[in-house]
Amino acid sequence: MPTALITGVTGQDGSYLAEFLLNKGYTVVGMVRRTSTVTFERISHIQDDLIIVQGDLHDQSSLVDVMEQHQPDEVYNLAAQSFVPVSWNQPVLTGEVTSLGVTRLLEAIRMVKPEARFYQASSSEMFGKVREVPQKETTPFYPRSPYGVAKVYGHWITVNYRESYNLYAVSGILFNHESPRRGLEFVTRKITYGAARIKLGLADELRLGNLEARRDWGFAGDYVRMMWMMLQQDAPEDYVIGTGVTHSVRELCEVAFGRVGLDYRDYVVQDPRFYRPAEVDLLVADPTKAREKLGWVPSVSFEALIHMMVDADLKRVAVEMAA
Repeated sequence: MPTALITGVTGQDGSYLAEFLLNKGYTVVGMVRRTSTVTFERISHIQDDLIIVQGDLHDQSSLVDVMEQHQPDEVYNLAAQSFVPVSWNQPVLTGEVTSLGVTRLLEAIRMVKPEARFYQASSSEMFGKVREVPQKETTPFYPRSPYGVAKVYGHWITVNYRESYNLYAVSGILFNHESPRRGLEFVTRKITYGAARIKLGLADELRLGNLEARRDWGFAGDYVRMMWMMLQQDAPEDYVIGTGVTHSVRELCEVAFGRVGLDYRDYVVQDPRFYRPAEVDLLVADPTKAREKLGWVPSVSFEALIHMMVDADLKRVAVEMAA
């Protein structure tokens, strides 16, 4: 049985990837950072099937210890300070975790088990002020946030270790991917959860930033499958992963509120507090390489994704009301 190490296993992507790998017969080691408020909500249904270990991307020795103890065949680095707005408030922390943390993990792999295969979670935020539309693997980066800058470092240090030490190290440049497990601070979940609360009478408005911002949104469950596929190839290569279709925040509101029979215009209030200091331009993926070389195509449409999230939040809010 192959063994996989997942950093960030308690996050949205980590939970879906852990499920996916368990179903394929992997031994799955999930690394978590020691805090007093660690939540295992997203993996509670599979927690008994995982090996949970403590480690921290700030701490080189802890990463070496995890590698030595569990000798994983595959390492998926999904841990990061991943909320873009926070990266302006905490730019140094974002850099320490989201960029230098990648280097520490690659060093641990190089020192302990250089034959292990490594996946780095890169981001469409690296394209930022886009140089071309749509964006593909060769599109130049122009990040517009401390998070995007940190992800560019993580991406290029992965390339550097691949070329310098002949590691099997790849980056998946993932565009926005969502699910009912998305954090409440992210705009997709903020909207679906807000629509559910308004429908059930717990709120009467939803305050958002730029409604015209556009993103390429897909389902997280589709994207973790691609992470695994990238590590099964003969040669390590980087891939852009997205749907190739873009939607605005306004469209997202329309679909989400429409799912509960409401008109978003009656409830959504634009609030300047939620505007970014520097907005990215039109982020939309060109996933041609992934489709042609690996046969990967997304299975969940934008509308189906938002409906899935609204339905899950209706159930969640109903449970909260009954508690």
